[in-house]
Amino acid sequence: MWLIDSSIGRKVVMSVTGVALVLFLTFHMSMNVVALFSADGYNMICEFLGANWYAVVATMGLAALTAIHIVYAFILTAQNRRARGNSRYEVTDKPAKVEWASQNMLVLGLIVVLGLLLHLFNFWYNMMFAEIMEMETAIDPTDGFELIKVTMSNPVYVVLYLVWLAALWMHLTHGFWSAMQTLGWSGKVWFCRWKVIGCAYSTLLILGFAVVVLAFFLCPNCVGGC
Repeated sequence: MWLIDSSIGRKVVMSVTGVALVLFLTFHMSMNVVALFSADGYNMICEFLGANWYAVVATMGLAALTAIHIVYAFILTAQNRRARGNSRYEVTDKPAKVEWASQNMLVLGLIVVLGLLLHLFNFWYNMMFAEIMEMETAIDPTDGFELIKVTMSNPVYVVLYLVWLAALWMHLTHGFWSAMQTLGWSGKVWFCRWKVIGCAYSTLLILGFAVVVLAFFLCPNCVGGC
């Protein structure tokens, strides 16, 4: 099958799964922003997305998309390294037009994955998983607002999340226009436009996450409609 066997097919899979994950991040960021204005509203969303069959199915689908995206990223990186052969060890000047993010997508991807694992531990494990397994936890699994408040009271977690978001921003700014190019939606005219759109969209997206992190850390009594 060309989606698996060919280089172009693998890039298409990477692009489609990447776009799907960006859409999920948009929903997730919008959901998090609700916590700034209403603790009850945020917890209502958490309850809706709790241990329900549709939420579990959606989570499994999201996990599959993420796994495919990561696996294909490693496959394409290994393929590119094999194609370069010994030339990758040669000292050459980096082209001025090649972005740092483009040259270090694997490193950024690893940081994003590590941040994802931290996020899953802090929230998914203590919410959906804890609710499904009927675990005893210090915080009610449906009280996502309180969990954010407690987690973001730890400055170490705040720094780690901000580093994660910075890496995610760099990953997205490159990945956005790259996906459009792979899918054939980026001609000579639209190439620069997609880069601008991708940068603006990624910046707004990551700022939404960062504002929530900083608001809960700097002024925990000001959020949630307090």
